[in-house]
Amino acid sequence: MSENKEINQELQDLNELLKVRRIKLSELQGNNNDPFQIVKYEVTNRSKNIVDNFETLEGQAVSIAGRLMSKRGMGKASFCDIQDRDGRIQIYVRIDEIGEDKYENFKKFDIGDIIGVKGTVFKTHKGEISIKTSDIILLAKSLQPLPEKWHGLTNTDLRYRQRYLDLIVNPDVKKNFMVRSRIIKSMREFLDKRDFLEVDTPLLNVIPGGASAKPFITHHNSLDIDLYLRIAPELYLKRLIVGGLEKVYEIGRNFRNEGISIKHNPEFTMLELYEAYNDYKGMMELTETMVSNVAQEVLGTTKVMYQGTEVDLTPPWNRITMLEAVRQFTGIDFDNVTDDEEARKIAKEKNLSFEGNPSKGEILNLFFEEFVEEKLIQPTFIYDYPTEISPLTKRKPGKPEVTERFELFMTGREMANAYSELNDPIDQRERFVKQMQKREAGDEEAQIIDEDFLNALEYGMPPAGGLGIGIDRLIMLLTDSYSIRDVILFPTMKPRE
Repeated sequence: MSENKEINQELQDLNELLKVRRIKLSELQGNNNDPFQIVKYEVTNRSKNIVDNFETLEGQAVSIAGRLMSKRGMGKASFCDIQDRDGRIQIYVRIDEIGEDKYENFKKFDIGDIIGVKGTVFKTHKGEISIKTSDIILLAKSLQPLPEKWHGLTNTDLRYRQRYLDLIVNPDVKKNFMVRSRIIKSMREFLDKRDFLEVDTPLLNVIPGGASAKPFITHHNSLDIDLYLRIAPELYLKRLIVGGLEKVYEIGRNFRNEGISIKHNPEFTMLELYEAYNDYKGMMELTETMVSNVAQEVLGTTKVMYQGTEVDLTPPWNRITMLEAVRQFTGIDFDNVTDDEEARKIAKEKNLSFEGNPSKGEILNLFFEEFVEEKLIQPTFIYDYPTEISPLTKRKPGKPEVTERFELFMTGREMANAYSELNDPIDQRERFVKQMQKREAGDEEAQIIDEDFLNALEYGMPPAGGLGIGIDRLIMLLTDSYSIRDVILFPTMKPRE
């Protein structure tokens, strides 16, 4: 009963706060001071700029804007904290500086209001860099009080649903998303310096190609056709390699109608690139160089802490074949496994579950996923993947049962996927046919034959290396974020009833 009383009292208090704030807005509007009628405010500086350049700006006039986060005093002088994109700064407001009328209006400002402040930069007796206010104005009225008495927002579900509040009251969250932006910018600059061309490919696809995944389906009314949200840009980017662009990349959203977890969101950001006349070993060099450069540029180090474990991004990274990795962690040498039936027998002995009649290569991959993947904490390239699970990859010369493919693993999860790209249109068609057989047997993720892509290959695609990096997962690593939802501004959530 006491808990219900406390909840009811909190609701009553909240309703009263909401009522008071709306009354204040009505009074402002009645006095022709509606803050929502203001269309522009000149901002000359941000908080961090003022703090970082105090020696230059001391005594200078500045104009800033931001959210009112605290008020202290309220006699004839007050101290307040203003929060803008880059941080917070203190302002000092005196009645004899701004006038009695403006000071009376200022006293009615609420925590959360958006205000504009003009004044001069100074340092208080306690040594805090501040702004001595000469003019102050309300730019937007906050009709909702900030959560938990302005001390933070800790409810994880609410943080993801109302990211705007999360950004207001949790400075580390805002910092992480600003770091995210710098990481992506750094990746672009790295590729631009290597003479890659950034391109855009369709998000709406007639055929869901380029990956093994279940797509989202929509319908175009005018054309009266079903379209698929992109699961990967691969097949379009390879068309551009055929067309002679030679070095292309795209950073954009992919969509997969699959599960949600700390590592998976239905829409996510990928970097995908292709380079003519290169191969998967060249992609290894590019990957480790780019990621280590980005970490050094954005974080100032190539050694990062992730969930209590140090991850060293300094090249060169470890390289090991899938077969060697399985042998190292399980003691089973698939080189000595004679056929598919024996492989399935070994899997059953290890209590691995599977459907249908998977091949030896598919069982090898199953062993890797079950017994190896989560143990790869430091950056590790696992390479030479079975042909059966790599339908878009060139076979390894002299060893046709495996392909020139690698995946990058860190912190026990996949970070990147790369190939020596299959450019033989006859072989590619055969691989697609086998994928279609899987699809007809009930595998919804198996790939569909893309006739236009095959037609493009028949005009001749040069040997090429291709790479895809999950940007969200990389940002999780570089910001020490536990869940992918912590690095996506608006993660997919089931609506509240």
